Amino acid sequence: MSCDAGARLTRFVIAADPMSVRHALQAVFARLTAWRMSADARDSAQIVLAEALNNIVIHAYAQAPGEIEVTLDLSATELTCRIVDAGLPLPGCSVLPAWVAPSPGGCDLPEGGYGWHLIRTLSQDLSYRREGGRNFLTFKISS
Repeated sequence: MSCDAGARLTRFVIAADPMSVRHALQAVFARLTAWRMSADARDSAQIVLAEALNNIVIHAYAQAPGEIEVTLDLSATELTCRIVDAGLPLPGCSVLPAWVAPSPGGCDLPEGGYGWHLIRTLSQDLSYRREGGRNFLTFKISS
């Protein structure tokens, strides 16, 4: 991870695999703690990043290995996160569809499907675009 300590900006590139994501999330948590981001905002950032990065590993790079680039920029009021990968695009779209949380019916709760709901609920200004064979996901977390 590289960092400009005065600007509270960091950029890192990780392999698209579960262990690399896990180590990156631990490093991000430590960095946000050092930057004195509030505990609630830090927890929200970690959940959103975990969901987004794991989705990239599982779906975007399902057929081939790759890398994920993450940039974090903390201002006095918000954390801006940008995630870039060269994996597969989101299925059938060039922008984010209007995902909603799966409806839990009875005792048979679905295993997946809550990630995008968490991302949408915990972040602001969420945007996705596909450009030049790369996916760009950007969001903000109020600090």
